[in-house]
Amino acid sequence: MSSYQKIRFLSLALVLSFSTHSLLFAQSVEIKGIVFEDSNGNSIKDGDEQGIPRVVVSDQLVTTLTNDSGEFVLDSESEFPHIFISQPSGYTGTYYYKKTAEMSFPLQSSKEQKKFSFIHASDTHVDAASLPRMIRFREMADSLDVAFVIITGDLIRDALRVNEATAGGYYDMFVNETAKFKTPVYVGVGNHEIFGVERDKSLVSMEHPLYGKKMFRHYLGPNYYSFNYGGIHFISIDGVGYQNLYYYGGVDETQLAWLEADLQQVDSQTPVITFNHIPFVSSGFSFQNFENHPFYGPQLLEQGGEMEHRHLVYNFDEVQKRLGERPYPLALSGHYHAAQNSTIVGSNTIFAQTSAIKGPDSFSYNGFEVRAGFTLYEVADGAITTSTFIPLNFE
Repeated sequence: MSSYQKIRFLSLALVLSFSTHSLLFAQSVEIKGIVFEDSNGNSIKDGDEQGIPRVVVSDQLVTTLTNDSGEFVLDSESEFPHIFISQPSGYTGTYYYKKTAEMSFPLQSSKEQKKFSFIHASDTHVDAASLPRMIRFREMADSLDVAFVIITGDLIRDALRVNEATAGGYYDMFVNETAKFKTPVYVGVGNHEIFGVERDKSLVSMEHPLYGKKMFRHYLGPNYYSFNYGGIHFISIDGVGYQNLYYYGGVDETQLAWLEADLQQVDSQTPVITFNHIPFVSSGFSFQNFENHPFYGPQLLEQGGEMEHRHLVYNFDEVQKRLGERPYPLALSGHYHAAQNSTIVGSNTIFAQTSAIKGPDSFSYNGFEVRAGFTLYEVADGAITTSTFIPLNFE
């Protein structure tokens, strides 16, 4: 067990609607580190290598900036196990590491691209049966010469309703496959990544060390973070909460505070693109009724004294408050398994859900023919120029 884990944790009461996040605040631990340009790729800061200034560093609770020499000091008070950076434009490298008293983030310089493309995929639901579809997706993505790939949750078949060995096997499979992509893969947490929460089915104790989102962080790092590319600030938002036996769409107070601090370090004219699993806005869910399901549970859960739809982020207005008047061209999500775009008249934001990678290749829903696949976006000078849905065509 590392030193920060041995610290005596002090409990903090959270509002009821977010009580199952089980966030604890620890005695402050001073973390020192440096973010630097690793010119020779040896992961060690050599004498002639320069630190990178004004890089945002966080433990998911506290946020700070590197100084002119690329150094930072962060007084970490969170139980979260990682320190991460908001990867700056023009650099590549690992953006998070397990928390230690002294840390370094070696980054490699890359040419700043104002014109680029990226892929938005979702709902891979990786297991042995769906792995060939994931391999097909990786091969297609690698052939398109994109800057990076975003996968917005439901990465694995399921962790909600299964034991640790089964869920861990799915996570291992996903991690192994994404490591083979030629380009960086940025992921977000979906409801199926939350371990053991449906305890009547998983038979997992709430005291399990990987319970809830701890399993996601164990395998894939922070469940919310940001990065910068081509003049755009990308934010991975964790839009999944849970209470008792059920997940729901919501962003907790801790993350909202982090989001506000993160955005304070971003120029107000820089476009922001968010990506999360459960959508902020979705026309598709208007087709669903509000009846309780004998296996999947209720469609509605009470949040803040009101009944809310589980499959939409009920407090998106709180996210909007943090975004303010910033350019916000695109809000990416998944969850519904059907590609669709929603817009509000007078808003410049497109709320874009993509389809699932998981099969089948096509199915009919409420008179609409739905295809499995992903979306390719092209960007120039901070603006989305085109979006193209690409069917997987596996079967």
